[in-house]
This record gives sequence, structure tokens and C-alpha cells, in this order.
Amino acid sequence: MFLSLTNRTPDATDLGHLLHKHPARCHEVDLAFGKGVVFYPKATAEECTAVLTVEVDPVGLVRSEGARNGGWALGQYVNDRPYAASSFLSVAISRAFGTALNGRCTKRPELVDRPMDLEVKLPVVQAPEGMLEKLFQPLGYQVASRRLPLEPAFPAWGESRYHELTLRATVPLHLLLKHLFVLIPALDRDKHYWVGREEIDKLLAKGEGWLSAHPEREWIVRRYLKYQKRLTREALERLAPEPDEEDEEVESTGTEPEVEKKISLHEIRLDLVAECIAACHPQSVIDLGCGEGKLVSRLLRQTKIPVIHGMDVSSRALEIADERLEKIPAARREGRVKLFTGSLIYRDSRLRGHDVAALVEVIEHLDPDRLESLEEVVFAAAAPGKVFVTTPNREYNVLFEGMKPGALRHGDHRFEWTRAEFREWASRVAADHGYTVGFEPLGEEHAEHGAPSQMAVFERV
Repeated sequence: MFLSLTNRTPDATDLGHLLHKHPARCHEVDLAFGKGVVFYPKATAEECTAVLTVEVDPVGLVRSEGARNGGWALGQYVNDRPYAASSFLSVAISRAFGTALNGRCTKRPELVDRPMDLEVKLPVVQAPEGMLEKLFQPLGYQVASRRLPLEPAFPAWGESRYHELTLRATVPLHLLLKHLFVLIPALDRDKHYWVGREEIDKLLAKGEGWLSAHPEREWIVRRYLKYQKRLTREALERLAPEPDEEDEEVESTGTEPEVEKKISLHEIRLDLVAECIAACHPQSVIDLGCGEGKLVSRLLRQTKIPVIHGMDVSSRALEIADERLEKIPAARREGRVKLFTGSLIYRDSRLRGHDVAALVEVIEHLDPDRLESLEEVVFAAAAPGKVFVTTPNREYNVLFEGMKPGALRHGDHRFEWTRAEFREWASRVAADHGYTVGFEPLGEEHAEHGAPSQMAVFERV
């Protein structure tokens, strides 16, 4: 494999400072799959070229664990791994040019973010027709590619799926290397190493500032993560986080309506409910309709409640919740938390025995004729000591910019109540099932329309 990198900016040998490789020397890099060599065929003040060659050890590949696990009959011996730009080259870039890739230059830090007139040549790149232009032109590169013949000695055999690629742009070196680090493995259909969740962090770190806006980002992410659907979904969700989101993660299942984002109402609800629950000093709490686990996460981090359970009907939301909770130190969550799938319209013995239950923006997602079932499940069968229920205040909707009259805040809402309607429902439920009930506004109150959301606090008599 072969990569050449040319700088035509004045004082072109500054490239050596950024790459931490002196132009007068040949530099070797040991790789798990072979050897890399960096050398400079030309180094003048007007033009400086650094070349990275990667020699793949085919015997080592055949003996590796990855090579024994699949592939066609002669695939271990007849393949493009030593020649075509692939995930091997991406790893070699990281090893040989890691300092430049990460945007560091101790001796000349002013060079790191300086745009340079750079040209990259990759003699053999595998790519679908037209994809090289789609990948690199939106990033500001001039793209020149030539389809390589399958066998030059036999023109009748036609063209191969490989291209000779030349890229040119005026960009900082670290940004160019990040583009290559991400896009070369995306073009490679057979990454040589195991792809797990840690690859998401690597992808997002190197794609910061450009990948989220790329028109082909879904194609890039899917290919980079080797078509693993769960990893691809998570990476795409994390590429577009909401600005006020906890842990900087996206609200992928739509629990916060678009119209509410500007006032961060979702965070206000969760913070207030968490504070109210903590003030009760319960021994056990269950979040009914826990979604992606944000309330559960707050309770684990901010309280010492011994038992915290979460239930939701969406298995996808629970997957995200589980991954969120994994970020909490094990000492704070082990033995305290449990998530499970369930429905609020069917009796479930797992819901019994809790001191406190929370239903944060849940009831409005049920059809009105299902509310009676919810009441029986939560207030009659489970019968926790306290229940916190929040729901939007429909009267406040007129204050949301761009919201049409009569529209609901979220596409999945079946209804939204006025303050009077919510009080009427909650008061009846409390009387029917042996609870008292009080009400609190959520968010800044408007003199006429009230608060954006509303909370009922039920306490068993």
C-alpha cells in the first residue's frame, strides 16, 4: 500500500515538523500486520512530499485469528489486502502520523491549524462508481480519479473496481488526515479487525466538526462500522445531539417535542421529579415509561436510593438506557438498578412493592380509552406510596413559536390536557384509589396560560 502527501505551501518542509518525521531520514514503523516506512522523495522550500508505504505480511494474516474465521476458499491467499488502500492503511496512518492526526506539534504549534496547499495520492482505492467524488468533494477537495484496468495486458477483460485517486485542497494537515482515517476504512469492504462499540468513539472523535454535516454520513458510518445496525444507529444518534441533552446524547426516541427544545423543558421536568423523589427518601423507585433512562440515571448519580427500576414498552429505548447507565461507575449502579420491558395497560407483579413511581410525560402517549387500564395497573394493583405524574399543559401551546392552532406538541401524543382537565382526572383517580393529590407547575408560568407542563403528586392515604 502506498500513500503520498505533498505540501506546496511556502516553506513546504514545515510538513516534516507536523509529521514529526525529518525529511533527511527514512522512518520505520512496526505494525501488527507488517511494517510501515515513511520517506521523503522530495523536500524543498517550494514542494515537500512524504510517502507512507505499508508492507502487509500475508503469512501473518493467514495465521491470524481473523483470517481463519470465514472467507472464500482461496481468500486467505488471493486478495487485495497488501495493495489496495484499506483499514490497514488507516491503522498505519494512525501509527506513523499519530501526532499530526491528533493535531499536536510541540515545536511549531502555530502550524497545526494553518491551512496548507496539500495533495494526496492513493494509487489503488476500491470504491463504487462515483463515490469518491461524493465523499471528498463536499469536504472541499478537488478530486481526480481514474478507473484501473483489471489486467493491463488484457484490455478485453475490462475495468476493475479499483481507482487511482488524487486529492487536492487547502486545509490543515490534521483535518486531511482525519478525513483519510475515516473515509479509507469506509471504502474498505473488509475491515481486518473486530468492530465494537469503541469504534464509535474513534469515529466520532476523528469525525468531529465535519462528519455530522456530510451528505453521505449514513453511508460512511454504516460502512465504517461494518454494517452493524445497532452500532450504526447509535453512532448516527450521537452525531446530532441536542444542545441541552444530558451526557451530550441525542433524544433519539422523540421524548422531547421539537417545540419544547428552546426552553429545555425535558430537563426541567426530569430535574424537578428527581428532586421530589429524593426528598421522599424512598427505599425503592420505579420509573414507568423510563424511555432512554434519563431519570433513572439522575437517581443513580444523585441519590443513594437502594432500588431503582425502569420499565418501558420500547426495547430500543431500553437498549439506549442500558448503554447510558454503563457510563455510570459500577460502584454506583451494581445491585441498585434493573430495566425491563413491560406495558402500563396490563397488570404486572414486577410493578408492586415500590415506595415511589414516576410517569414522566407518559399518559398523553396512550389512547384516552386506555387510561382506565393504566389507572388499574398503577394505582390499584401496583399501589406505590407516592406517584409523580407529569403531562403537557395544552393552554401553553399558543406561546410556542410556529405551532399551529389545535396542534399537539409531539406526533405520538394522543391528547393534551388543560390544567382544569388534568386536575379533574387526577382528583378522580385519587378519590377512586385511596390517594390524596397535589399539583405543581413545571417551568416558568405565564400569567394567563400557566406553565408549559404540569405535575400531579399522588400520596396514598
